[in-house]
Amino acid sequence: MTEPFRIRRLEAAETRAAAPALAVILKDCVEGGASVSFMADLTLADALAFWTGVAGAQAADGRAVIVAEDDKGLFGVVEVIPAGPPNQPHRGDVAKMLVHRRGRRRGVGEALMRAAEQAGRDLGKSLLTLDTVEGEAAERLYARLGWVRVGVIPRYALMPDGRPCGTVVFYKDI
Repeated sequence: MTEPFRIRRLEAAETRAAAPALAVILKDCVEGGASVSFMADLTLADALAFWTGVAGAQAADGRAVIVAEDDKGLFGVVEVIPAGPPNQPHRGDVAKMLVHRRGRRRGVGEALMRAAEQAGRDLGKSLLTLDTVEGEAAERLYARLGWVRVGVIPRYALMPDGRPCGTVVFYKDI
């Protein structure tokens, strides 16, 4: 039987306090080959600095940080970041949808994405965008959840080992 988990939204102070656990999630995902803005040499200190920065940004821009946790602790996270330009008050970006390898195949990605969509609504957004690596499991998840595939940008980013990868852009009216 699959162990139950909870999804909850963190306030900025909670994100700062959770930064060490979020850093472990980020590092695990990169070590597992996920192209999520970092290379294979990502250190735990660099991952911690990233999440500490997210907590500061959250306090400034009101972004949503949503986590998945079970009795062993945090093992998943996603952000919904309000768009910055004055002509885009209706839009947000989904970023850093990460699930630690210990929590995969439990429906966590879907639960995090559904919570991200609700957070977008709670933030007053009607359109969300995201991007992901072409051909990976996340691309299939987003399509299954009704996200609209816009297209692929070839060689947009690098995998942690330095290989180029295409990036798929999605949007969803919420």
